[in-house]
Amino acid sequence: MWGFYFNELIRSLPFFLKGLYMTVAVAGLSLVFGTIIGFFGGIMRASRNKPARMIVGAWVDLIRGTPFLVQIFVIFFILPGIGIELEAFPAAVIALTNLTASFITEIVASGILAVPKGQREAATASGLSNYLQLRFIVLPQAIRSILPPLVGQYVLLVKDSSVVSAIGVVDITRVGWLTVQRIPEGLMVFGLVGLLYFAICYPLINLSGFLERRMTVASTKL
Repeated sequence: MWGFYFNELIRSLPFFLKGLYMTVAVAGLSLVFGTIIGFFGGIMRASRNKPARMIVGAWVDLIRGTPFLVQIFVIFFILPGIGIELEAFPAAVIALTNLTASFITEIVASGILAVPKGQREAATASGLSNYLQLRFIVLPQAIRSILPPLVGQYVLLVKDSSVVSAIGVVDITRVGWLTVQRIPEGLMVFGLVGLLYFAICYPLINLSGFLERRMTVASTKL
């Protein structure tokens, strides 16, 4: 019986590869948009503008303090009630981008605030504008502490993307649920699902560890 199920699973591989492509597409787009929004959000979160800090802080707290499943349900099921209808794929990308951006905002803000205040004071005394201080003084130093947790957040992003299957996106997890209805050997089916997620996450885990070691060595040499 196991041999029969295994052969059926092999025949289902093209279906799993399509699910893998969908997972990479959703996670990849969310990664790009979430990083861009998160960097701007982090700069605002660490700025001297109190209203901007409060607005960004409230958004971050709201997103980080509520379940992602609830957020994606609101976007996909509740927004149509006020006239905003989205297909499953864009709804998934928007929800995952929003989640990712909130976490990256905190990572970037923490990196910026970790730069010694004396650096900014010296830059201000030299006549540099806030923009030039940020570009040439603050961000080059903050990036050392930002990169390792940033890549680690990308790993969490890939794993969180499994939730989008709840609104019908045919990602790896959704393919697993559809396949297990035909091949009732859950361990075998979801073992393959886990391996596919691992194939995406493992390079990112190694990259995060590599960057952390490099940044630690760089900091030691300074």
